[in-house]
Amino acid sequence: MRKPPFVQTLLLSALLASPAAHAAKAYVSNEKDNTLSVIDLASLTVTDTIDVGERPRGIALSKDHSKLFICASDSDTVQVMDLATHRIIANLPSGEDPEQFSLHPDNRRLYIANEDDALVTVVDTESHEVLAQIEVGVEPEGMAVSPDGRWAVNTSETTSMLHWIDTETHQLIDNTLVDQRPRHVEFSRDGAVLWASSEIGGTVSVIDVASREIMQKLTFKIRGIHPDKIQPVGVKLSADGRYAFVALGPANHVAVVDAKTYEVLDYLLVGSRVWHMEFTPDQQYLLTTNGVSGDVSVIDVDALKVVKSIKVGRYPWGVVTLD
Repeated sequence: MRKPPFVQTLLLSALLASPAAHAAKAYVSNEKDNTLSVIDLASLTVTDTIDVGERPRGIALSKDHSKLFICASDSDTVQVMDLATHRIIANLPSGEDPEQFSLHPDNRRLYIANEDDALVTVVDTESHEVLAQIEVGVEPEGMAVSPDGRWAVNTSETTSMLHWIDTETHQLIDNTLVDQRPRHVEFSRDGAVLWASSEIGGTVSVIDVASREIMQKLTFKIRGIHPDKIQPVGVKLSADGRYAFVALGPANHVAVVDAKTYEVLDYLLVGSRVWHMEFTPDQQYLLTTNGVSGDVSVIDVDALKVVKSIKVGRYPWGVVTLD
């Protein structure tokens, strides 16, 4: 029997309100606009713009995907956004000029790089207490926590080092010298390998975590582009272990690297001044933030082809995705 129209309307409303009906989303931090752009990943269109603190750069999800952490660099804080309401519910004591951070697998300890202070600040995201401040090199930027939670690794741009922090003692254990201006670090899924980009050095170092020594160094060459413009920043590793993608900054390309042989397979043309990247939850696409052109490029991972450009705010910097 056909249901009355008002019952059909109620059923449709319930379906749309259910979690399964909500499309996957991407959140992009717009450095110059003090906003986040929200992208619907089903239609690949911007559906909302949210005001946040000054100069948002690094962004990260809580492990349960209920909160978004935002480095509001010029506000000297890490903001906490409730993703159900898109409201800022807390401002964490991050230290001066936070740029990147990484959340420990315990979903509480947030490791924050404070560029102006030469410190890594550790904050409890529940109590909002500062647990530690660890002295590192000059201009710390990149942060990553190993999948097993043992290591927090920071990059210092001016010192050209990776700093290995024991997360149990919050002591600096070791340093690894890399090429000029390291910007980003990314652990492999098994935690055995760490990839570190060096922007001015123009290289990516692949590091054995057990020995904390460089086992491979990648260089890049693009026909028609001066080597000085090839500046690696963001690195992303595909879940299946096939590829490493490297954002090459003002070269306006993303390098595709075989993650096992370290061979550079291809260079994909994206927007201007590509910063960081993130996979969609199903790993079908890779999104890149392109600062100067103010857009996000969408790369089809299987085809290794750019399929769309999405206009966002001014100077997009960080990006996260969630179901």
